[in-house]
Amino acid sequence: MKCRDLMKKLETIAPIHYAENWDNVGLIVGDEEQEIHKILIALDPSTDVIEQAINQKCDMIITHHPLIFSPMKKITNRDFIGKRILSMMNHSIAYYAMHTNMDIAIMAEESAAMIGLNDTIALEPAVAGDDKIGIGRFGGLGKTMTLLELANKVKEQFKLDDVRVVGDLSNEINKVAISTGSGEDFIENAIQMGADVLITGDIRHHKALDALERNLSIIDAGHYGTERFMVEWLASHLEVSEVTVLMAKEESPFKII
Repeated sequence: MKCRDLMKKLETIAPIHYAENWDNVGLIVGDEEQEIHKILIALDPSTDVIEQAINQKCDMIITHHPLIFSPMKKITNRDFIGKRILSMMNHSIAYYAMHTNMDIAIMAEESAAMIGLNDTIALEPAVAGDDKIGIGRFGGLGKTMTLLELANKVKEQFKLDDVRVVGDLSNEINKVAISTGSGEDFIENAIQMGADVLITGDIRHHKALDALERNLSIIDAGHYGTERFMVEWLASHLEVSEVTVLMAKEESPFKII
């Protein structure tokens, strides 16, 4: 399959126009006419992931997080990002990123379904007048749970060893906001919508204190922890019979001692 044909399939799953203006999605490295036989899907385009792709003779890497965010004036081996780009180019590996367009098209609703939210709407709508398309989700659990029970459910559903919790573990939870990745910017959205808890990652100390003061509990399941499922989801839903689809071996950069 040619790269351009594979790109069409990917953009059917997560349309490019869904991406935030600051984001960098789509084909970042590569030739659209290249033949693709084997794909490696990962959360991050790390050096280790690129080495896995080389060792497994992959023609393309697809990641959630883009390798390049800011303009680059030079691509050389003196820069760690440049090294990764050169490594992919030297091994004829195309590189494609699906970031905020994937957040909006797939990950928001999928993450809400994983914890059983009902009657969901976007936590931050991306399209004026359509509260079903956007970043994150807000909805009801359908039954009351304690904060501790919900935290344990998040651990189970997202396959995590631990989560950080802000709030009284005996608090009753009915209304839930969830945003995968780094979601502390949505604390205000969650409060305004009447959420009892926000499930997300990357919550800083002072933001946690402010949320607690305003009666919003938080389950911080980590940036990696809330987004890793994207790799398995895409691997199982990317229907390309003539292409081999592999999942990269990755783990969170953080170690709990």
